[in-house]
Formats: sequence, C-alpha cells, structure tokens
Amino acid sequence: MNSVMTNVPSELPPGSVMIPDFVSSRRESELLGWIDGLDWRDDLRRRVQHYGWVYDYSARRVSPDAYIGPLPADLRPECDVLCSTGLFDEEPGQIIVNEYEPGQGIAPHIDCVPCFGPVIASLSLGSQCEIVLTKKDNSAKVSWLLDPRSLLVLSGAARFEWLHGIPARKSDPVSGVRKPRKRRVSLTYRTMQFD
Repeated sequence: MNSVMTNVPSELPPGSVMIPDFVSSRRESELLGWIDGLDWRDDLRRRVQHYGWVYDYSARRVSPDAYIGPLPADLRPECDVLCSTGLFDEEPGQIIVNEYEPGQGIAPHIDCVPCFGPVIASLSLGSQCEIVLTKKDNSAKVSWLLDPRSLLVLSGAARFEWLHGIPARKSDPVSGVRKPRKRRVSLTYRTMQFD
C-alpha cells in the first residue's frame, strides 16, 4: 500500500478528498485478478459484485436481511487504510464492485441516504474516466478525471448535496484531446445504517 497523500482540488465540492495512487500497480493487478476470478451479477447494464450487503436496485434500499457475510479477506487491506487514516470512522460494511466497459456509465445519483453512512469512497482500477458532480439545485457542475488507482472520498456536502455520475461514452477529454476509455472497475466502500 502506498502512503496516503490526500489532495482536495479546489474544483471539487466541499467534503471531497482525492487520493492519487491509493494502491500500487501491483495491488491493482492483484485486485483485478481476484475480482475476475469470482462471479458477476449481470442483471444491470453493467456487471456488479456485492460484498457484505446486497443493494436492491429496484427498491433503491438495503434491507437488514440482505447481509451475505463478512467482507472477504482479499478486500480488507484497503478497508484498514480507510480507517487507519481517519477517512472512515468505522470499517466499511459493504463493497460494491462495478465494471464499466467503454460506453457504459452510471446516472447521476446520491448514494442511498437511509442505507449508507456519512462517507462514500470509490477506488478506480483499470481505465481512467470522467466523473461529473452536480449540485442538487443544479447551481453548479464539476467534471473531474478519475485516474487508475485513485480514490475519491465523498463526505459532508459532497456526499449529501451533490449527485455524482459517470457519463456513458467511449472516450473522455484529457488535456484537450479525446482519450479512449478501456475497461474500468470501481470498488465503492460504504458503512451501513438502518432506520
């Protein structure tokens, strides 16, 4: 695990933390190899894996009986760093792995407020992609390039007052040039809470 160097670009909403190279290239390869050795759910437009708790996309909730077991040991090192660095006050109880092929994205959204705690973190593996954050009242919009191995942490206003989404396209603007996307895998870490 690389040392954690945080960066809060002024363009990102308050409560955002960007950590470049949160994992090493070697760890990225290990994670992708482990993830690809397991089964994917393909009932969405993208493939997903759930760990800890299963999120019900149709109900847009997690019920207390959706627990599928403790997080796998292979995914624990990053959880430990999230806690030891103070990014999370408690260990994540759920990880969702999303696979995005070129042309795939996810609609702007705020992660379920009644289901998940005050901090959301997403680790990008594989390809870069652009994330778009939009204030709920549409008064502001920010685009940011997520580099491979970077971690984006959303808390405070960034967690609760801004939507985040990945445009569904095959390339992203990088320094004024369109750069083709490749396969991207994201791991989203969340703590659980129930009404």
